[in-house]
Amino acid sequence: MSEYQYYQFLAVDQALDDRQLAELRALSTRATITPTSFVNTYDWGNFRGNPSALMEKYFDAFLYLANWGTRQLMIRLPSQLLDLDAAQAYCPGEAASVWAEGDHVILALASEDEDGDFEYGGDGWLASIIPVRGELAAGDRRLLYLAWLLCVQAGALDDDEVEPPVPAGLTTLSASLRAFVDFLRLDEDLLAVASEASPQPRSTAASEGELRRWIEALPAQDKDALLLRMVRGDDAHVSAELVRRFHDDQAIPDESEAEGRMVGDLLLAAERRSMHRARRAKERQARERDRQERAAVVARDERLRALAAQEEPAWQRVSELIDTKKPKKYDEAVALLTDLRALGEREGRVDVVAERLDQLRRQHHTKPSLLERFARAGL
Repeated sequence: MSEYQYYQFLAVDQALDDRQLAELRALSTRATITPTSFVNTYDWGNFRGNPSALMEKYFDAFLYLANWGTRQLMIRLPSQLLDLDAAQAYCPGEAASVWAEGDHVILALASEDEDGDFEYGGDGWLASIIPVRGELAAGDRRLLYLAWLLCVQAGALDDDEVEPPVPAGLTTLSASLRAFVDFLRLDEDLLAVASEASPQPRSTAASEGELRRWIEALPAQDKDALLLRMVRGDDAHVSAELVRRFHDDQAIPDESEAEGRMVGDLLLAAERRSMHRARRAKERQARERDRQERAAVVARDERLRALAAQEEPAWQRVSELIDTKKPKKYDEAVALLTDLRALGEREGRVDVVAERLDQLRRQHHTKPSLLERFARAGL
């Protein structure tokens, strides 16, 4: 098995200039580099760059996948849109960490699964996940809570540690959050039990009037500054910043006020749910097996009734199939003989059928492939 590594970086808020492109090209002569992306794969060797350093300097998102089970994801946001202290409450371990660099905060996540299936190709993953960055910028903390669950799953937290505030909407993940869960292989049972404490997301259907009144009440200098930023195009997060500011001013709750659960309780509940789900799946499989067996019995009865009216032509058909000397036709002959034997057993003519089978074995004793099929079928 050959080695495989996939690296992908994205520049979302600001395209790379010529100097930055040249600096990146010095790190790799074979990567696909554009003003907004850097993509490279390795079947041997390693990337010379440091992904964390590149995120600090150039990029807003990073995805890494290796066929020995390692997956990594990094997201960078301006510090005014992602509070470092708030993010650190959800990112206490190696599986999820966060740090500040300049005017940005960088969130790093990792998943290890050496026993999983080997994978080749990371195309499409980051495109599916990247919308979570905008959701996080707008104040949606579901990504942060999922990062905390990743630490729980990795065993990085003590059993008596208490979970941080549970955000609303964990039972109805967006498509990008679902891709995030799938890429980092977050345990579905752990997510399900954790989501039980998540309130329903707030309704925005009746908020248009509130938004209009809120905008009208904004100070004129704030509006002018926001419009100037939009016209200049020097800030890609004006909309997200306004959404966060609106919710803060309205004091709209977006997380559970219930007392936090302990890590050990969540893990135990997830284990119980997994066992219950496995038991239910086993029961469904057993019911399906019984259904198939009953259907097979009914089908065989119908087949034998039809065969009883055409028994001699069926024996003739067996001879014709054998005479073709083709393996697939041998299989058809054996299947038909199996039904003829069952019909003989049902009608009390076992000896007659056994004699005819014996005649066939003697007649075709020079056909080892056929005789082997007879033996496997108990003929």
